[in-house]
Amino acid sequence: MRRRTIISTLSAGAALVALAVLTPHHQARAGELLAHDFAFPGIEGETVRLADWAGKPVLVVNTASRCGFTYQYDGLQALYDRYRERGLVVLGVPSGDFNQELASNEEVKEFCAVNFAIDFPMTAISPVKGNSAHPFYTWATREAGTGPRWNFHKYLVGPDGRLAASFGTNVEPTAPEVTEAIERLLPAGS
Repeated sequence: MRRRTIISTLSAGAALVALAVLTPHHQARAGELLAHDFAFPGIEGETVRLADWAGKPVLVVNTASRCGFTYQYDGLQALYDRYRERGLVVLGVPSGDFNQELASNEEVKEFCAVNFAIDFPMTAISPVKGNSAHPFYTWATREAGTGPRWNFHKYLVGPDGRLAASFGTNVEPTAPEVTEAIERLLPAGS
């Protein structure tokens, strides 16, 4: 069985969805979508495929550079530094849906590097809510029963590609409920 990876790109302000067929990285029931079926355009123009991290937990967070919660970048980087050797991936998804993101991917990348020394993967600026939401966010909202109501909503994807947890904006990245959920998904180690 072959699976499809769903990629969303932005062109002239309109969301375009492209489908690319890839070999499966997981076993799923027929017709069941998993996080590994989605990809984003990367902040540097590359394609960011969640399937590339099959077997690892991924914390997907919609971010914004001009938000009162932007300080959470420090906590996200701390999580990545603490758990990356054990397999955790943090994926930042800049979004202008709440009117608090910079105008271009280049500005976001520079802002994150200069102000927070971010070195975890980042996508291009992407919609995360409503009818224009990136397909990953449509899926995650359906799976969790709730979508981002503000910037810095966190979805934790398990190594199997299924949604493991969802944390609202007010839950700090290093809060015990987040770190405990991550640790349950990581292999034992130091």
